[in-house]
Amino acid sequence: MVHEFKETSSQSWFSRIKGAFSGILVGLIMFAASFVLLFWNEGRAVQTHKTLQEGAAGVASVDSQRIDPTYEGKLVHITGKADTQETLSDPDFNISVKALRLQRQVEMLQWHEESKSETRKKLGGGTETVTTYSYKTRWSDRLVNSANFRHPEGHENPASFPMESLSKQAGRVTVGAFLLTPGQISRISKMETLALKKSNRPPKKLMGKGRLQNGVMYFGSKSQNKVGDFRVMYQVVYPTQVSLVAKQSGQGLVGYKAKAGGTIDMLSLGNIPAESMFKSAIAQNKVMTWVLRFVGLMVMFIGLKLVLRVFSVLADVVPIFGNIVGAGTGLIAFLVALCLSLITIAVAWIYYRPMIGGILLVIAIGVAVFAQMRVKKAHAPQELAAD
Repeated sequence: MVHEFKETSSQSWFSRIKGAFSGILVGLIMFAASFVLLFWNEGRAVQTHKTLQEGAAGVASVDSQRIDPTYEGKLVHITGKADTQETLSDPDFNISVKALRLQRQVEMLQWHEESKSETRKKLGGGTETVTTYSYKTRWSDRLVNSANFRHPEGHENPASFPMESLSKQAGRVTVGAFLLTPGQISRISKMETLALKKSNRPPKKLMGKGRLQNGVMYFGSKSQNKVGDFRVMYQVVYPTQVSLVAKQSGQGLVGYKAKAGGTIDMLSLGNIPAESMFKSAIAQNKVMTWVLRFVGLMVMFIGLKLVLRVFSVLADVVPIFGNIVGAGTGLIAFLVALCLSLITIAVAWIYYRPMIGGILLVIAIGVAVFAQMRVKKAHAPQELAAD
């Protein structure tokens, strides 16, 4: 079921100008923050890379079935079955299972609000915005506050869940003779569905109100689901094969502090050689570095767009002029952001790795020169026409 409502609002030219000037401060903050993000990211990338290289060169693969005091305090690699003798239970549904982790997920059918806006410019610099609010029902494990809806009437959600979700984790998990930390256990993410059966009876207060369907227990309406109905499902992490690289410390494994400054505490599912684990970690570091570089570039670009937005708003007295100015300022903002991002990355690399940083700095200067030439070329026809 989908309910839709449309609202039309207008904003004057003077109001838009005021908003554009207010946006300059936000833009300047984003502009400044982008430099911090880009510089920090390069330092993080170099430190992580050096840490992983140091680890790959010094790691020792040992037998997980016995703890050799020779490797105390050193970086070791082990493989084996992450196992436990503990039984995790949920008495509410008469569940008891030998597992590393047990999760009860409770979802309730609730109203969700979605909005979509379309704005068109008007002659004189004002705008008209048509906003469509859509209301749909979906299962969710988080409470949705319908009081914040634009149109809460007829879309009221319950104020609380009739039953809470829960998560239990085994306290003692071992791989052979090695004891894992709670953080390491939590990273074993091989979740499997635990289907409920007729023998899994609900609490007394819900007795006779549930219906079992495909291993999931539904409560509420017996035929068509309604807002406020909820369902209960389970997931479990059974003992499974894992591989770890960390520092041998006493009876367990903890994070290894490398000379480069980073910490090594890696866990992978399956029997994975140490070399493959480090190659994968190095590849992930490269991906993360490029993702954060792109984020930094976009933060700088958006910040500059906000600073320059006032010019396109001023030109919006005639919408087509505003579009032209907006496209121009957008191009300028992107070229400046690209140039400054490259320079920031280059300066960071000069600080952390001088040779590569110098090459990047030359590329950044080339982009700046190209941008300047393009601007001069764009102005040349106008100067000839004036003559």
